[in-house]
Order: sequence, then C-alpha cells, then structure tokens
Amino acid sequence: MSTVLVILAVVFPAVALTALAIRSFQKHMNGVNGKRIMKTNLLAFVLVLVITASLAFTASAVDADAAEAPAAVSTEEAAQPAAGGEKGLGLLAAGLVTGLAGIGGGIAVAAGAPAAIAATSEDPKSFGKSLIFVALGESIALYGVVISILILNKI
Repeated sequence: MSTVLVILAVVFPAVALTALAIRSFQKHMNGVNGKRIMKTNLLAFVLVLVITASLAFTASAVDADAAEAPAAVSTEEAAQPAAGGEKGLGLLAAGLVTGLAGIGGGIAVAAGAPAAIAATSEDPKSFGKSLIFVALGESIALYGVVISILILNKI
C-alpha cells in the first residue's frame, strides 16, 4: 500500500503541473488576462502541494504502522536510519529546501544578470563587480542543495 502511495506522490505532481502548464498556455493563447492565469496557477500549485504532502504523510504513516516495535533495541539497531515517518518528512523537507532555494536563486539571477550585462556594456571595467552580484544570486540555490544533502544524510 505504501509503495502505491509513494509512486502516486511522485507521479501526481508531475502530471498535475504539466497539465496546469498546458492549460495555462491554452488560456493565454485564447486571450485570458495574465494576472488571472497567474492567480489560478498559484491556487492550483498550492492545492497540488497540499495533496502531495498529504500523500507523503499518509505513506509515512502506513510505513510506521507496518513496522514492528522491537522489545529491546541494540546499539546496532539504534544506529540505523530513521523510521518511515521521519524518512518521509525528511524527503519532503529536502525537496522543499531544494525547490524553494532554486526559485529564490532564479529570481535573484533574473534580476541581477540583465543589470550586470547592461553595466558591462556601458563600462567593461565593471565586469568583475557585476559577476560577483550574479554569483551571489546563484549561491542561494547552492546553499539549498547543501542543506538538502545534509537532511538526506540524516535520514
């Protein structure tokens, strides 16, 4: 049962967000206002996020219920990775950290890179300073990846 829930938690967001993107493109081609499309997409994204999180929690709860509680825990068993419930939450946390850090880094680079190109075209000596600001935006995403690796090593 938990395998089906895990597969569903992986496949559902990809299918739902792809369908959302296709539908948004169709609405845009039919002349629907961009702000209205954005509001609809944001609402649908939050809904997909809630459904995916609930599937992950359900899968971790099913794993935790299926696991037998040992009477005595040895030191070798205590060194084993976390139980199913903690593992599901850890995977969810790692995915959220990576995704949100990637979005933040993308926003930072989207704002900084055109300004860096414009500054470099006006004064070629400003290339080094401009490159630093673009690299700072990219480092946000790298920090998110590092944190998610640390989370994955804990579970």
